[in-house]
Amino acid sequence: MLESGFSLPDVRIAYETWGSPSSPAVLILHALTGDSHVAGPGEPGWWDGLVGPGKAVDTNQYFVVVPNVLGGCQGSTGPSSLAPDGKVWGSRFPSLTVRDQVAAEALFADALGISSWAAVLGGSMGGMRALEWAVMFPSRVATLLLLACPAAASADQIAWAAPQLRAIRADPGWQGGDYHGSAGPVAGLGIARQIAHITYRSEPELAARFGRSPQGDGRFAVESYLDHHAAKLVRRFDAGSYVVLTEAMNSHDVGRGRGGISAALNRVQARTVVAGIDSDRLYPLSQQAELARGIPGAGEVRVVNSPYGHDAFLIETGQVSALVKELLTS
Repeated sequence: MLESGFSLPDVRIAYETWGSPSSPAVLILHALTGDSHVAGPGEPGWWDGLVGPGKAVDTNQYFVVVPNVLGGCQGSTGPSSLAPDGKVWGSRFPSLTVRDQVAAEALFADALGISSWAAVLGGSMGGMRALEWAVMFPSRVATLLLLACPAAASADQIAWAAPQLRAIRADPGWQGGDYHGSAGPVAGLGIARQIAHITYRSEPELAARFGRSPQGDGRFAVESYLDHHAAKLVRRFDAGSYVVLTEAMNSHDVGRGRGGISAALNRVQARTVVAGIDSDRLYPLSQQAELARGIPGAGEVRVVNSPYGHDAFLIETGQVSALVKELLTS
């Protein structure tokens, strides 16, 4: 049963695992357009430098579990999935909250026979879910790493999301969300990705990397860069999932119905490391500092120094590995 009261039947959670099921379990939670493929074998994963034999999350020591989020499009139930009537959910797919997603992940953990996690790790949207895990199920989370995420989505973050959602819905290909079987809102999703990607990087990085360099076809090089990232996303991601997951992130407020943020954070029992990125203009360090102050025993917020903005939690593997080692070995 979702927070809205909607009952979502026949939920599927796609996932990948590494290591032995007899080892202590570690849960890793992906960001908005991520998936369960955090590391190889096969194609490199999105945290490949962090997870594997002898790495910070050592798969010789831990059983690593990475689910695709509820509402996603990489195997878990979402708008592009088939409903019980055999038709694509499309516009009928219900709104979700981060708490709905974590509740589904808890049932998923039960199905795997995992009663508690040695660690829960997440950045960005994954950090929101990691935080909710520690608040909703405090006895099931031994240690917690929160990266580049807030206690609650701010007005600024919701504002950045608004034109992304409008770009998708204004595309004639959206068809009210029932576009499956056609090309779909390709242009709208691409524009949404471009807007988002600007917030994922820092102004100094874009200036140093592109400056005002022309592309040679009447565009600036930075415009070509954004076009490239838009084209990459529309080939692999569903617009309906983008909308559902973005709205779930907008709903994020750990203090809702719990007496406020401070009271909610006080529920966390896990030994916690909170880290932010000094150049993150989407989820600024002040938000991670709030988490570190509010979570018992978290200590000072750790700072990832990087020119890469919000995406540094994926790029600065060395610094993130040090945080993970601190968490798992202290």
